[in-house]
Amino acid sequence: MSDVQQLLKEQVSTHPVVLYMKGTPNFPQCGFSAKASQILKLCGLKDYFSVDVLENPDIRAGIKDFSSWPTIPQLYVKGEFIGGCDIMGEMYESGELQKKLEGLAAA
Repeated sequence: MSDVQQLLKEQVSTHPVVLYMKGTPNFPQCGFSAKASQILKLCGLKDYFSVDVLENPDIRAGIKDFSSWPTIPQLYVKGEFIGGCDIMGEMYESGELQKKLEGLAAA
């Protein structure tokens, strides 16, 4: 396993919620990343681990291989890949995302 893949595995397994995004939750650098961080905020999640893929091209490329998902942002909850912005939106609308994040709101 490459160093980048090992780092990604470590990040998603040691943090309850991880959002790989362009920019940061306070300063997203694309509309999809802004929407993803807004959805987490609407779910009551005030603090979570985020990774700005624009700061590291190896992570930006590596996360796509890690998840077998071609786009960013990407959300992981308790080590499980949830999906990108559209899936997060659908799960939020159905209430499924809130259930997955239950108990992590103070995390």
